Amino acid sequence: MSHPLAPAPVAPPPLGAWSRVWRYGVVALVALLVWVLVAWDSITASGTREEPPPGDVGPVGAALALDALLGLAAVALLPLRRRHPVLVGVLTTGATALSGSALGAAALAVVSLSTRRRWREVVPVVGVLLAATLVYEVAFRPAWAQVDLSLPGALGSVALALVAAAALVATGSFVGARRELLVQLRERAETAEQQRALAEEAAREGERLRIAREMHDVLAHRISLVGLHAGALAYRTDLGREETAQVATVVQENAHLALEELREVLGVLRQGADGAADAEAVAEPPQPTLAELPALVADARDAGQTVTLRLDVADGHDLARVPATASRTAFRVVQEGLTNARKHAPGSPVDVVVTVGAAHAVHVRVVNGAVAPVGAGAGPAGGVPPWRPPGAGVGLTGLEERADLAGGRLRAGPDASGRFVLELDLPGGAA
Repeated sequence: MSHPLAPAPVAPPPLGAWSRVWRYGVVALVALLVWVLVAWDSITASGTREEPPPGDVGPVGAALALDALLGLAAVALLPLRRRHPVLVGVLTTGATALSGSALGAAALAVVSLSTRRRWREVVPVVGVLLAATLVYEVAFRPAWAQVDLSLPGALGSVALALVAAAALVATGSFVGARRELLVQLRERAETAEQQRALAEEAAREGERLRIAREMHDVLAHRISLVGLHAGALAYRTDLGREETAQVATVVQENAHLALEELREVLGVLRQGADGAADAEAVAEPPQPTLAELPALVADARDAGQTVTLRLDVADGHDLARVPATASRTAFRVVQEGLTNARKHAPGSPVDVVVTVGAAHAVHVRVVNGAVAPVGAGAGPAGGVPPWRPPGAGVGLTGLEERADLAGGRLRAGPDASGRFVLELDLPGGAA
């Protein structure tokens, strides 16, 4: 359990001009009132006093002058209370042994010291204050005021000083705790703001990566078909009118589909920050799954690829029950494999095997021939164009990220016979 005066590593805020003025003003007012009370008490105290000779102020006048000087000195020490809190506290409270007007400065010093909430510093200063009060009541005041010592009165003054010191320490401790709480709340607010900004930046970065991945997956397939057939038109000069029209139709259709898919992706980008789409935005299209594999393979065959598709589904399972994330990831792997085969091994046959096992575990294997040199083999319209779509080299990286998110593993590379193999393993129940 922490002590009520536990150390608080919070620096006090700097004081403005008005804060200094009213503090010192209160201290000066208290000092003046106490000095007047001491003077009145010394004048009206009972007892026989000898009149001092002319020109001699006597012990009362000397004591009152000393009281005022020590009070002024105590006030002059107050600007140093933040740099040297213990020293100023000891000097100002010690001055109260000979000066009642130093009580105001001593009180402010004790409060200021207590805001640090360090009992090892506060207790000695309070002890000095109680000792100074006892010295004032037992030794100093009876000597110059010419009054008899009253032990009950002295003990009462010490008890009153103890109560006042407790109130001052409690006040300073409360001010320090409130100051620390405000600093903590400010730091928490700043930390929360920084975390919110970092979370927003991470969300934006994640969304940019997701959109970039989707645009690559959506457009790379179509653009590779367009580039392949357009290259055939430039490369094959022996095509008849009907064959040229057929290839141009494929180019036109795939370009149109690419624009439609791009419009769908950009429609998602035009959505507002609150998630509501504007008048021109469209809803995000459903993501393709393994159920669309036959259509994907048909497109590849129309483009002139030789593709063999085999679906092995275990008894009691079907493609529709494969978890959405696993099904979408498997589809993208097959799509990227076909696209890469068109780009890097045109004319080579592609074997696609998709196996759905127990608990809907998915295994995908896409195999194509070795990378063919430009102009080798057969391609669209009976020949391979001397052109290949440029690759950014991020397709496989994106597939690896998808596989990791789905809890699976992706392997890509040539096998012993030189064929390029793309394999995906997704555990059962991947979501």
